[in-house]
Amino acid sequence: MPGDATVAPTRSTVSLRPPVEPCPVVLPDPLSPAAARIHIAAAAGALLDEHRDLEPDELGALAVVPDQSVTALASLAHEVRLAWCGPNVEVEGILSAKTGGCPEDCHFCAQSSRFDTPVKATPFLDTAEVLAAAAEVAAVGATEFCLVLAVRGPDSRTLDRILELVPLVRQATGLNVAVSAGILSDDQARRLAAGGVHRYNHNLETARSFFPQVVTTHSWEERADTCRLVLDHGMELCCGALVGMGESDAQRIELLLQLRELGPTEVPVNFLNPRPGTPFSELPVVGAWEAIRWIALFRLALPGVILRYAGGREVTLRDLQAMGMTSGINALIVGNYLTTLGRSTAEDLAMLDDLRMPVGAFTGTL
Repeated sequence: MPGDATVAPTRSTVSLRPPVEPCPVVLPDPLSPAAARIHIAAAAGALLDEHRDLEPDELGALAVVPDQSVTALASLAHEVRLAWCGPNVEVEGILSAKTGGCPEDCHFCAQSSRFDTPVKATPFLDTAEVLAAAAEVAAVGATEFCLVLAVRGPDSRTLDRILELVPLVRQATGLNVAVSAGILSDDQARRLAAGGVHRYNHNLETARSFFPQVVTTHSWEERADTCRLVLDHGMELCCGALVGMGESDAQRIELLLQLRELGPTEVPVNFLNPRPGTPFSELPVVGAWEAIRWIALFRLALPGVILRYAGGREVTLRDLQAMGMTSGINALIVGNYLTTLGRSTAEDLAMLDDLRMPVGAFTGTL
C-alpha cells in the first residue's frame, strides 16, 4: 500500500558492510620488563646506529612492552626524532573552509549528513574570511596553512575555488598552503599540484582490516589510491591516523606498516574525541599513558616523518601534552580543529618555549 505522500521520508544511515579482511599482524605475548629492555635497546641500535627502519616483528615487540617501560620507549622515540628530523617543530593552522553536509558515513565525523549532529552544512567561506584566518596563522610563526573541506571529493566548482584561493593565501601570507578535499581523480591531483598546493591531506585513519567498521561509503583502497596520486604529481603527502575507534593493537601496527609503505611526508596523529550524534559517540577516550605509548610507536615506525599532534590531544593527554612532545612529536596544529576547540595558541607556544623546541619549517620551500 502506498505511503502517505505528506509525510517526510526518513533518512537511512544503514548500508551493507564489505567483507572484513583479517589483520595480517600477529603480536607476541606481552613482554616482561627485562625482555622489554632488550627489545628497546635493539630498536635503539637499529634506528640510531644502523639508521634503518624497524622490521615488522621488531615493531610488534615494542607494542607489547609493559606500562612501566613506556617511559623508556618515549625517550628512545625522542632521540630518534632528533637524530632523523632535527630539533624544529612545524606549526600549522587549519581552516574548515566548507563545513558539514558531507555525504560520506565516516562514523567518527560530526560533518556527515547521514548523522544527526549539531554540525550543519555551511557554504564555502568567502575570500576575506580565508585570508584573515591565514593571516592569524602566519602571525604566530606557523609555516603551513591547510584548507579543509567536508566533501567526498571536489566537484569542478569547488576545485576552481580552491585553485583561486591557494595563490591568494600564498601571496598574502607567505605560508605554504595545504588542502584536504577528499578523494581525487588523476586530473584533479594534477591541477592541484600545478596550482601550487604544497601538501595534500588524505588520512587513512585506520588499518585496512578495520576500515569497513569505520566507513562504508568508500573503501580504504580509494583512500590509498588518492594518496598515491598526490605523490605521483609531486605534492607532499599528509596522511594520518585516528586512534581509539575500537581497533586492536595489532591493527594499529598494521596501519603503521601501511603508512610506511605509502611514504607520507607528514603523519597527523588524532585521538578520537567522540562527537554527539555519531555512531562512535559512546566510545571511551584513549587513556593518556596509552596515547604516549602510541605516539612513541608512530615515531619508531616512521622515524623520518613530520609527526603532528592533531585532534583529540587535549582530551586524551590532558596534562601530559608536553610529554607527548618528548615522545616523538615534531609538529602540531595550533588553534581550533574542524568541529572541536583546541587549547590556546599561546599555551602551545609557551609549551614549545619551555621545552626549548624551535619553531621552523622542514621542507625548505618557504
